[in-house]
Amino acid sequence: MPFVRFYHSLINLNLFQVSINSGKYFVSNNRRRCSSTTRSMTSLSHVVNQINEGMIKNVIVMVGAGISTRSGIPDFRSPETGLYANLKRFQLEDPCDVFDFDYFLKNPRPFFELAKELYPSGKYLPNEAHFFIKILHDRGILKRLYTQNIDGLERAADIPEGKLIEAHGTFSSATCIKCKKQCKGKEIKNQIFEGEIPRCHMTDNCRAVIKPDIVFFGKDLPKRFFTFQHDFTKCDLLIVMGTSLQVQPFADLINSVNPRTPRILFNREKVGPFVKCKRKEDFTMTGDISDSTRKFMDMLGWEHQLDSYLQKQQKEKKKARGKEICGSSKGEKKTDR
Repeated sequence: MPFVRFYHSLINLNLFQVSINSGKYFVSNNRRRCSSTTRSMTSLSHVVNQINEGMIKNVIVMVGAGISTRSGIPDFRSPETGLYANLKRFQLEDPCDVFDFDYFLKNPRPFFELAKELYPSGKYLPNEAHFFIKILHDRGILKRLYTQNIDGLERAADIPEGKLIEAHGTFSSATCIKCKKQCKGKEIKNQIFEGEIPRCHMTDNCRAVIKPDIVFFGKDLPKRFFTFQHDFTKCDLLIVMGTSLQVQPFADLINSVNPRTPRILFNREKVGPFVKCKRKEDFTMTGDISDSTRKFMDMLGWEHQLDSYLQKQQKEKKKARGKEICGSSKGEKKTDR
């Protein structure tokens, strides 16, 4: 199946700016066009009770770029700070060319320049939304996570690779565009960050470019994506987070669950089928995604587990920062001598 221009969703990251409507959570059941807060909370509480009573065992989560804005991932089109702004010196006719394979064959440098910002490196860290999904796994009820994102924050949250369907590719592996041999993404990471174009080292006399396994325009999605029916037929709760539900074929996944299966949308605003409110099993929590995720975890009684992950991450961040400062100080002393 040909791949549709999925990066449209990434380009529109500004749809998911960190905010929550006047600091309030809006929790709603679409049956009443999200107008009856008390009734909606009661209905959503029924889903919460089913989770806590062990009646829900196969949760599927679908996520898009909106879950990563709290982590500080830049958008693409902001005039001064957007990722495309960093590519102006390459004078691209269309910034989207950076994800066009034919253009990549002619000039791979713009992509690798952009890759320096997007490449998982510890610069950006998982937030409440990522750890919520990790906790679903910890509790043994995460069937699968389908992600449109290429930021690697799901892996950084220690969600197992076997639970991940990275619909738009990954930086964790890379492939030579000529001999087609694969290597781990970390093998070319240093070259990318040093501004070099990684070349094949896996086949004698092959010095072709090695490209991270990110899906470009016009290319097929990973084969694993098309096994989704095996997952969705078993799904007893679908959670959708931070996506516009406009990019196909990813957006169509939402219709693959049983019509009676509850679906919950965590998003800044209602999107897709959640707008028309036709399905009584649909619920929405609108506003800032990280904040509404925490609200839902409070309802589940899991907030202590969430705080534990966030505190652990903060300690590791401080520890890593301390090592950097220590290393920098030693370097300065050697220079002084």
